[in-house]
Amino acid sequence: MTYLDRDTYGMYTNNADSGPGPQLMGANTLIGDNVYNEQEEHLGDIKEIMLDVQAGKIAYAVMSFGGVFSMGEKLFAVPWSSLKLDTANKRFMLNIAKDRFESAPGFDSDKWPNMADQTWVDGIRTYYDVSSR
Repeated sequence: MTYLDRDTYGMYTNNADSGPGPQLMGANTLIGDNVYNEQEEHLGDIKEIMLDVQAGKIAYAVMSFGGVFSMGEKLFAVPWSSLKLDTANKRFMLNIAKDRFESAPGFDSDKWPNMADQTWVDGIRTYYDVSSR
């Protein structure tokens, strides 16, 4: 399923330079979008988008990998700036090898990390090679 399929308001259909388009998108339309790497390997899908309310920006996309019907899946917090929208294929791209992604710091759905902990934030940013922006 892509953001076009979840567009209940018709924001992305026939927008022809009007409407939000891929420059401004509803967060709920991105939940469930697939994420691939440059080797065309499926890395997972977006489960949640985490907002930094004080800074007024998106901090992370929570991605899932593995499992069946959410059972046994591993979750990963990926800095939003690491993801690039692939409008031609209606998906996101993450520049990381699949084996490195599978080894990334992750967590279970019933035990989320403290994403406000600066040490944790720095570790995730370092892993995905993202500077503080």
